[in-house]
Amino acid sequence: MRNPSEIFNDLWAHYENEVVEFKKAENNFDFDELGQYFSALSNEANLRGKPCAWMVFGVWDQNHSIIGTRYRNSEKLLNELKYKIAQKTTDGITFREIYEITIEGKRILLFEIPAAPRNIIVRWDKIAWARDGESRVKMNQEKQDAIRFQAPLPDWSAVLVPSATTKDLDELAVAKARIMFKKVNSSRISSEEVDSWTLEEFLSHSEMMREGMLTRAAILLLGSPMSAQKIHPANPEITWVWKDGEDEVIDYEHFTIPYILTVDKIFDKIRNKTMRELPGGTLFPDTMTQYESYSIREALNNCIAHQDYSLGQRITVVENDNYLYYSNAGDFIPKTIEHVLNQKGPQNKYRNRCLCRGMVNFNMIDKVGRGIPKMFKEQRRRFFPMPEYDIKEHDKMVSLTIYGISSDDAYSDLLRSDPNLSLMECLWLDNIRRHVPITKEAAKILREKKLIEGRFPRYNIALSVAQKANQVSHYTKETGLEKKTQIKLILQLAKNSGNTGFKRKDAFDVLEKSLPDNMTQKQKITYIAHLLRAISADGLIQIDGKGKVWHITDIGVNELSR
Repeated sequence: MRNPSEIFNDLWAHYENEVVEFKKAENNFDFDELGQYFSALSNEANLRGKPCAWMVFGVWDQNHSIIGTRYRNSEKLLNELKYKIAQKTTDGITFREIYEITIEGKRILLFEIPAAPRNIIVRWDKIAWARDGESRVKMNQEKQDAIRFQAPLPDWSAVLVPSATTKDLDELAVAKARIMFKKVNSSRISSEEVDSWTLEEFLSHSEMMREGMLTRAAILLLGSPMSAQKIHPANPEITWVWKDGEDEVIDYEHFTIPYILTVDKIFDKIRNKTMRELPGGTLFPDTMTQYESYSIREALNNCIAHQDYSLGQRITVVENDNYLYYSNAGDFIPKTIEHVLNQKGPQNKYRNRCLCRGMVNFNMIDKVGRGIPKMFKEQRRRFFPMPEYDIKEHDKMVSLTIYGISSDDAYSDLLRSDPNLSLMECLWLDNIRRHVPITKEAAKILREKKLIEGRFPRYNIALSVAQKANQVSHYTKETGLEKKTQIKLILQLAKNSGNTGFKRKDAFDVLEKSLPDNMTQKQKITYIAHLLRAISADGLIQIDGKGKVWHITDIGVNELSR
């Protein structure tokens, strides 16, 4: 990724076009107008084959001068903007990144807007926008059709490998593939018929061979290690790493194709320890392993199926005492986990369709789209944190963490206290546990069920739920003291300070631990500054002429004695 300042200089060297927009936005900017520009620029980037478009605040578009901007002048407000934009766009698409830079001593904002996905028109509040030169206009039918009828991305895994022959295949891998094929297709093809096929016929029926030539998918699933060179620059390698609690590497090993056998080898490497007790002393009815075997395999098979092999990167599996971490290269095709969990049937878009069909035929994955939801349900059954996806669009990387132990007794107790929670509700509550923002629609559902309280973007588990789950102490720590109590503490500090008075740092030292755990240091400082101003406005304290020291007033003394 280039330095944001260099990106700005490149953009500023030219005037506006269909994928670049400059705005003054000295103090504010209309939210709806911003959303319309997002739609227009995203769609135009798609039509012009660009990976992204740019909107720049702090540059006067009329004379191209740098004036700076105070729009949403904090990291918190900029992060909130990402979530607000996502609530009104197609598929929840939002800014890939918002860069805050200083040019000529002035604050500039760079909004990186991802190109509309292939075949998908990005709409703002259900309306599609586009550009006509430098103007923002509603998208005409011609442009909509141009996106809607785009040819699908070519399937890398379906490309034929002219230099490969059946001698490049691993005999044991082919033998296992036959066994699995018969198992998957037993209802329509007899075992005897499959056994009668020649190798070429079997590969054709399993969609690994076409026109008498092997596909790249065949090399990945069934190829001997030496055949990997025939699909260069793809890097068909999976690295297993074992780390201790201090994140130090204890052991590692590199594995290669054939993947139909590699999955079993990596599965045998993972130390899936037997558990007899949950944190806190609650016994399982029977012993159970840290991870469900299905989840271990499903996560790895998903990495294989959805890896973007054109990027030349390897798949990684990291094992720790408390979790498994998987990562693979490529965009996350469904865009969000919520979309996957809400999907009624299988996904209709695949990066490696030929590879996926082969994996279905060989019983490595299923074709009804239940894999990810099943992993979530398994964690729910164990009262463990939900699988944690990290989707890095910039780096074209998707990672997954599966926890083999509950890291939060309060969360586990919450799941036990209400067995009727839906899978989506569990995901949202898990996000709240990890202080990850949820949408306002999700918050509305949880609030209506009286599961959470608080205001956007900081929500907490509701007191009634905390009481039911015997987690009142955790709730109190998360939510902090009531404002009345905080005011009393400030007044007591002011009284104790006498004629010397107290400074803002003193107030911070007194109140810091009384504030919610999910507040950042910067948010705590801002909150205390606002609280001091509010108490001063009520006449309870007053600041000296230099604006640095506060003293209690007679009204404040009376309030404290109540």
